[in-house]
Amino acid sequence: MVNVQYTMKIILSLIFSFCTALTAVAQTEVIDEICKASQAVSTLQADFTQTKRLKMLNDAMVSKGKMWCTQPNHLRWEYLTPYTSLFILNGEKVLFKNSKHSNTLNANRHKKIREMIHIMIPSNLGKVLAEKKDFYTSIEVVDNQYVLTIIPQRKEMKQMFTQIILYYNRKQAVVTQIELYEKNGDSTTIELSSIKKNTTINPSVYNIQK
Repeated sequence: MVNVQYTMKIILSLIFSFCTALTAVAQTEVIDEICKASQAVSTLQADFTQTKRLKMLNDAMVSKGKMWCTQPNHLRWEYLTPYTSLFILNGEKVLFKNSKHSNTLNANRHKKIREMIHIMIPSNLGKVLAEKKDFYTSIEVVDNQYVLTIIPQRKEMKQMFTQIILYYNRKQAVVTQIELYEKNGDSTTIELSSIKKNTTINPSVYNIQK
């Protein structure tokens, strides 16, 4: 069976050296800016490079793949090297698939999956930053990007991550790098490249077939 929790940990869309911290007023303005920009993204395509660092082994594993997202609830995250695996969100249905197994779930029946999907969809980013009861967020400015450090407050998210750091490119108006930190000391960095916004995506990309 596909390890659902591990797969959810390393997908983020979206989902996601510091300088002076923003004041509370400036932070609110930044959240408003990001919220408006994310709402304007109808589709998103990108290549990604994922680096998983294992504390116990003092080693890193690098994977590459492609992602597609169509608002409000369609996402395809596909690993191409060194192994193939696939995650698809199509409305309420979720597919996890690798070379040996596949598993289809109803997202509404799995709380952790709902929590992760809430963050993964780009149009939700502004809402996530504003939800103080669910996430504590600090925002700093580095050159032409915002660095958003998100500390989960809800039990389900705290069990997966100690913190999430998003690098938001202001010129592109999109998150271009995500860092995920786990309780056991492991971390994952995801870098997006060849980003395309608001282009046509064939609906067949999100077909769920075992």
